[in-house]
Amino acid sequence: MSERILVAVIGATGRMGGEAAKAVEAADDLQLVGRFDDGDDLGNLGGAQVAVEFTVPDASPANVAHCVARGVHVVVGTTGWSDERLETLRTQLQESSDTGVLIAPNFAIGALLMMSFAQQAAKFYESVEIVETHHPDKVDAPSGTAARTADLIGTAREDAGLDPVPDATTSDPGGARGARVHGIPVHAMRLRGRVAHQEVSFGGVGEALTIRHDSFDRVSFMPGVLTGVRKVAAHPGLTVGLEHFLGID
Repeated sequence: MSERILVAVIGATGRMGGEAAKAVEAADDLQLVGRFDDGDDLGNLGGAQVAVEFTVPDASPANVAHCVARGVHVVVGTTGWSDERLETLRTQLQESSDTGVLIAPNFAIGALLMMSFAQQAAKFYESVEIVETHHPDKVDAPSGTAARTADLIGTAREDAGLDPVPDATTSDPGGARGARVHGIPVHAMRLRGRVAHQEVSFGGVGEALTIRHDSFDRVSFMPGVLTGVRKVAAHPGLTVGLEHFLGID
């Protein structure tokens, strides 16, 4: 058997971090060498070659910077990475040019396909809206997946020369029409018992197209997490979106 990849998990007692730690331990080609949580000294990350980072938006940039400064590749599932934060990370990576960082809004293969299909459909429909649903313990809205999907759709519409999504609303004091992300209406629901769900609804004259993905258990994200761990070293610099590792970008 070839030498195993040494992996640390940052945020190991969280919902996603805990699943990631179990998945790494169960993989024959990986070895879990460190579990870290809020308040822990990351140090040398237990000698890890790759760190998996599932924490919270306020903590994630510093955790990733710590890894990059030590030449440790990082697979990041924490959302909340703004354009400004991504640009700062790119600058940090210039000082560690062999280090790879993957930031993935979603690790479920079906979710990546959903985003790809939505991007393809975007140029054919006048109307489009996104509804995402997560558990009520999620701290950010809209979800990173919804924001990423809206950005892909918005860019595709611009490239196709489409007008803005039609909407005659002139009065919405309560914000019922949701947020606008790259010109796309996005609605966030938070319901106990749910995990991660997203529906993209397209409308044209006389027809509709709905693309939906559901994750009923966090184990659905683990094949994507492990793929990121195995491939991130081969992609120096910053990669946003696991789809770039899978050939479906």
